[in-house]
Amino acid sequence: MSDRGSGTEAPEASAPVLAVDAALTGDELNTLFHASWTGHRDTDFAPVLARRLLHVTARRAGRLVGYVNVIGDGGVHAFVLDTTVHPDERRRGLGVALVRAAADAARARGAHWLHVDYEPHLTGFYADAGFRPTDAGLLALRP
Repeated sequence: MSDRGSGTEAPEASAPVLAVDAALTGDELNTLFHASWTGHRDTDFAPVLARRLLHVTARRAGRLVGYVNVIGDGGVHAFVLDTTVHPDERRRGLGVALVRAAADAARARGAHWLHVDYEPHLTGFYADAGFRPTDAGLLALRP
């Protein structure tokens, strides 16, 4: 007898669930960032979350496995920050799905332009998410 179509598949087998502005805690973000970014130090995310235009989360079986933050200038520009996917979930399209969902939500909230800064090795990733390269400037304010 087959289990196909019985609805008994384990939650881990299902795709991560994306949500815009879903409830999110600093502890969850710190756990994700520790797993994802070498050298991450615990951060108070309350000011970050308070100033965002929106955020998109991805959860598998209730566990935070992806996140992207979007900030706005109060007008037509929005900026993608902190695109993060848990190492166990990478290379399956989740990061691109997060960024595309963020773009859709930013558009719905009145943004006309979505900006992102990235390192050269991420050019293909952001191209897959719909971005085109542009010249930009960067000034380091701290050594």
